[in-house]
Amino acid sequence: MSKRGYISRYLLILKKLKAKPYSTYNEVQGYIENQFDYLQMQDDTLNIGFSKRTLQRDIREIRNIFGVHIEYSKTSKGYFISQSEMENMNFQRMIEAFDMFNSLNLAQDLTPFIHLEKRRPQGTENLYGLLHAIKNKFQIKFSYHKFWEDEISQRKAEPYALKEFKNRWYLLAKDSKDDNIKSFALDRLTNLEITNRAFEFPKTYNIEESYRYCFGIISPTDEEPQEIILSFDPFQGKYIKSLPLHETQQILIDNENELQVKLKLCLTHDLIMELLSFGDNMKVLNPEALINEIKAAHQNAFKQY
Repeated sequence: MSKRGYISRYLLILKKLKAKPYSTYNEVQGYIENQFDYLQMQDDTLNIGFSKRTLQRDIREIRNIFGVHIEYSKTSKGYFISQSEMENMNFQRMIEAFDMFNSLNLAQDLTPFIHLEKRRPQGTENLYGLLHAIKNKFQIKFSYHKFWEDEISQRKAEPYALKEFKNRWYLLAKDSKDDNIKSFALDRLTNLEITNRAFEFPKTYNIEESYRYCFGIISPTDEEPQEIILSFDPFQGKYIKSLPLHETQQILIDNENELQVKLKLCLTHDLIMELLSFGDNMKVLNPEALINEIKAAHQNAFKQY
């Protein structure tokens, strides 16, 4: 059996346990056998046999390769995926990526019918090195070029985390120049050097908490989140319901005339740019400061013509 065949089987096990936690061995075995045609497309030398010993070996390999822990519950008499909320999010993205990878590989004869986005994020070649530095708490050095500045600056920083926003990757790090925690876009970061100088992660800084009420990559330090109420026309509202703007989104009104939602967010540039993208399909109802920002932006845009 090829490596691709094995990994495809691991993926099926994860999918089964994601769809039905606490599945028994017989349920997992039945699912694998029902998906035999799919597995054969990945590896035509595949055999149908799937034993308890095979499952235990696959569980070990899933943990080693993907970092996903599968455990057996004696109480519920079944296997389940043991993940924290953040680990579960990473797991979901991994499943999505592998589904896409397999689909594209199976559809090599269908390339005229599959159109991929030709814009690709830059700077991802540094992801592995940055993750290594973050995990081992090593200071880094790099060159950085801001879009609004002509000169390239040299930076030393303590890397804390990586964050994705709109197909771009950002490094969250404490800049040694002023000891402020900043975001650095990877597509503007070059000449990465991982030093052997260690640092201590600040006990008072919580990345999740810092971005809890932020849309995008900007995290204001002195601004309190505000209650935002938006009204969308029914058509745009369907998109907002299927892909909420933020985890704080709550639906206030949902009828044939409008979708009205409430969010709790800081009024950042990223948020304003996102709201402007909805054009006349959206109206800000609250707060007044945001209403004025959106109104002024639309008026300035109109003056361009």
